[in-house]
Amino acid sequence: MSLTLPNGSTIFMASGYGTPVTVSALSNAAPPVATATNTFVAGDIVEVTSGWSRFNNKVARVLAPTGTNFSYEGLDSTITSIYAPGSGGGSVRKITGWTQLQQIIQTSTSGGDQQFLTYQLLEADTQLRMPTVKNPYDLQIELADDPTLAGYQLCSAANDDRLQRAMKIVLANGAPLYYNCYVSLNRVPSMTVNQLMAVKLTLSLLNEPVRYTS
Repeated sequence: MSLTLPNGSTIFMASGYGTPVTVSALSNAAPPVATATNTFVAGDIVEVTSGWSRFNNKVARVLAPTGTNFSYEGLDSTITSIYAPGSGGGSVRKITGWTQLQQIIQTSTSGGDQQFLTYQLLEADTQLRMPTVKNPYDLQIELADDPTLAGYQLCSAANDDRLQRAMKIVLANGAPLYYNCYVSLNRVPSMTVNQLMAVKLTLSLLNEPVRYTS
């Protein structure tokens, strides 16, 4: 059993991307192997575009690259009923830089709740439920107000251009979590007596995060 405090965690936003590389095929494996002509090295972080919706818009780590293929570390595409063979191709682009979001006061999450279809068969006297979709995931971050910081400025640019951004959270033990999201920044700071002036950042996740233990 392991218990973890968030204390000491740091949060970063992608500040640079490489040129997209075409993935002509993606295998049904754990981890899946991408066929692509690339110059990636092990440990590179890439944004994934895929015909498989559960991989599309994920952020993953490159494993075992060669000149013609590489693997997505930590992903699993072995269930062919979900990951239709031959349909996982797309593209990837390397994340070339990260900028830390400083002066974080607190974070919170919302969404991800399972929705259900409630139904009753004609001959039954009890209703039943089956899972359908999950609510969208959001991550809210409260930042101490300082528009001179590079992280604030990057958030402001992402708010304006409406382009998706990769996010990285590094826990105090060094374990990273990677997200892909749209960014919204409320630039109007809170102003409460005896409390820090703060602005609110909302990250609307495009897929479930990818998490590594180290």
